[in-house]
Amino acid sequence: MIRLDKVSKKFGTGVFGLSDVTFSVDKGEFVFLVGPTGSGKTTIFKLLIREVLPTEGSIIVNDWDVVKLPKHKIPHLRKKVGVVFQDLKLLFDRTITENISLPLEVAGINQAEARRKTEEILSQVGLISHKDKFPIQLSGGELQRVAIARALVLSPDILLADEPTGNLDPATSWEIIKLLSDINEKGTTIIMATHNTDIVKSLSKRVIELEKGRVVHDGKHEGHKTKEKKEESKNLPE
Repeated sequence: MIRLDKVSKKFGTGVFGLSDVTFSVDKGEFVFLVGPTGSGKTTIFKLLIREVLPTEGSIIVNDWDVVKLPKHKIPHLRKKVGVVFQDLKLLFDRTITENISLPLEVAGINQAEARRKTEEILSQVGLISHKDKFPIQLSGGELQRVAIARALVLSPDILLADEPTGNLDPATSWEIIKLLSDINEKGTTIIMATHNTDIVKSLSKRVIELEKGRVVHDGKHEGHKTKEKKEESKNLPE
């Protein structure tokens, strides 16, 4: 489904956002991507949707070699990889329905089918009663659901969620996690970048931990790193 092999990304003069990152994510997995600000989480998301290219290494998403993908095929990749952006990127001069249907409009879906799919996804995320409202009329948790709905409306195989609970209270955060878990149970592969350690500790999911652009842990959360991984992180260059 997803494979990064010895991926590095260099920014500017000698600054590495990622260094020799290798991991795979299987179809249907739910994976947490954790690490401090600047550790490379968002860079990985940008690489997966071909917003940026790696300096070294290969990236496979489904059957696509992302690095070698011709520019005219990038929209096809992005139909299969939905993204919930950290800043949501909602259009505040458009209704909730208009925000969610925008990807369908760009994809050339006819109006009747677009309306059907939009209302279907609005029901799935529990926002059908808000479909004619504008973003300013919704709460933070509801706006997050709009962003998730928009990312799902093209029925992607993969959903990348960048800090989807970052600005939410604990109760609302758990509502979003429940929604993402339900989506995952229906077959969508999810990678969620987060700083929320309570959520990570509470769910028995795979965790990929980044530090200074390197993978320092990959496995189920155990409350601590294994001895091997601890020693590995100690030997990382400053």
